[in-house]
Amino acid sequence: MKGVRKVLVAVNGNLEVLDAGIQLSRDEKTWVTVVKVVPEYDGDLNLTGIKNIRDMLDSGAGAAEAGIKSEAEAQRALIKTRIETGDIHEKILDVAEEENCDIIVMGASRKRGISGVINRLLGGNTLERVVRNATCPVLVVGA
Repeated sequence: MKGVRKVLVAVNGNLEVLDAGIQLSRDEKTWVTVVKVVPEYDGDLNLTGIKNIRDMLDSGAGAAEAGIKSEAEAQRALIKTRIETGDIHEKILDVAEEENCDIIVMGASRKRGISGVINRLLGGNTLERVVRNATCPVLVVGA
């Protein structure tokens, strides 16, 4: 892919996506930004009976960031990581614009059967929303 200088890798727990983004960066000598989006929790945290529930909800992002950095170090790749909170597809698109990315690398959902069909009918597929609204190409990894 000629002309690619900035790559955004949107991770969802699948390191295959990160590997593809790092490989693309090696081929093109590009900058790589990795984003993990944590959905906002809209419920009443006081009703759960756990004092530090917000820390528990965010701890998944911290573990994901550590895994991303570990994988990048193992591959000797320099990356920038961003943890964002909010609507997943909107945050991916926002980061791509803010970072002036030339391509977005994302993983395909592995949902099959009735749940996958319902998800698509209700417009809940993050990948489809990003592909439809991105101002740059989207590379989909895995199927």
